[in-house]
Amino acid sequence: MNFRKQHSIEPTPMQLAPLVDVLFLLVIFFAVTQHYARHETLMDVSVPAAETGVDKPPRTVGEIIVNIKADGEVVVNGQTLTEAELLVKLKNIVSVYKDQAVILRGDVAVKYDNVMKVLDTCQKAGIWNIAFATVKPEDAPQK
Repeated sequence: MNFRKQHSIEPTPMQLAPLVDVLFLLVIFFAVTQHYARHETLMDVSVPAAETGVDKPPRTVGEIIVNIKADGEVVVNGQTLTEAELLVKLKNIVSVYKDQAVILRGDVAVKYDNVMKVLDTCQKAGIWNIAFATVKPEDAPQK
């Protein structure tokens, strides 16, 4: 004798509202992130020209762009930093991400001494993955 009733359990339909919410949040996150990443490369820094310069190099996630203006001012994420502040910021990042990538965008007119100070600060922080931003000669701004 079978006393159990045979009930078929109907599958629950997929809930679309939470999926749409997550997708909208992702779109907003990437739009805001792209806006700030573009802002870093639009500063008043004209990088030097090189034959092997790349128009738009592929960006890696989490890379840091260090801008060195013509007067030697160091700008990261829109903030002007001293050497000590830059060192603290880079050390904090390296403590979390050991292989952190840094792109140096030095102005054409910046003194080599200022670039060396930033390179020395990166080395003190333990950063070894450093690239220099350049443009192709035909894309270089005329001065």
